[in-house]
Amino acid sequence: MSVTDHARAPARRPRRLISNPMAKIAALPMIMTALVIFIGCSLWTVVHSFTKSKLLPSTQFVGFDQYERLWGTRRWLASVENIAIYGVVALVFSLVLGFVIAALMDQKVRAEGAFRTIILFPYSLSFIVTGLVWQWILNPDFGVQGIVRGWGWESFTFDPLHNPDTVLAAMLMAGLWQGTGLVAVILLAALRGVDEDIWKASRVDGVPAWKTYIFVVIPILRPAFMTATVLIATGIVKLYDLVVALTNGGPGIASEMPAKYVYDAMFNKQNLGQGFAASTMMLVSVLLILIPWAIFEFGGKKRG
Repeated sequence: MSVTDHARAPARRPRRLISNPMAKIAALPMIMTALVIFIGCSLWTVVHSFTKSKLLPSTQFVGFDQYERLWGTRRWLASVENIAIYGVVALVFSLVLGFVIAALMDQKVRAEGAFRTIILFPYSLSFIVTGLVWQWILNPDFGVQGIVRGWGWESFTFDPLHNPDTVLAAMLMAGLWQGTGLVAVILLAALRGVDEDIWKASRVDGVPAWKTYIFVVIPILRPAFMTATVLIATGIVKLYDLVVALTNGGPGIASEMPAKYVYDAMFNKQNLGQGFAASTMMLVSVLLILIPWAIFEFGGKKRG
């Protein structure tokens, strides 16, 4: 760099800071919202998770007592176990089913627009509506069990919502019904960006389509899979309304989830400190998902 370039470089930086000022002014409300509401309230919650807050926030610090009590509570441990089982299975099935649906729709099927609308329609519903719909479907009196028994199979039994061993499977069916369509649409959009020459070359070489998908196409779709994974995982961590509408955590605590534990501790039991501690653990779990994803996605681009 010449001496002239060195003289010009500092003058360019202030211009960048003041360039397009209206766009920066328009972004101020969003920036303030993120700083005050999201970051500020999150820090406030973390700080008060170390206090003896009950009905009202308190400044009496008790160290890690809330966390010790939290991890010694059977209901919280059950909720963590449930979210781990549900999360792993839901994540795998969502990605697999979403990719299969996207691959099938990528074959230029007829009425593709109608199919896209149908598979994406459940995602437009709230989890409350989804929970109520599946509560009717799985109801033993007028749901699947009642319909099959009406056909003459009187011994048929299908009541997963009232069985502790199958209630998570029932929740999984409802969650997949709602969320798989979004994953399929994301992956379908990514599939449409795959170069046609890849398929032509695989056909010329006689490579089966399934091998092309596994060894060539799926690695190309890595960014789309990462985006879908983050969306699914963050949705699983904060799962609440589906649980309330479908099972309300029952039978017993067989379908209890961390988000429901937080709500009950803060509003039903009026124990803010315990709710703050549980919500802080949920925040940590979300950060454990987002930070590696951000490093994986943006760190590699910076190195490149």
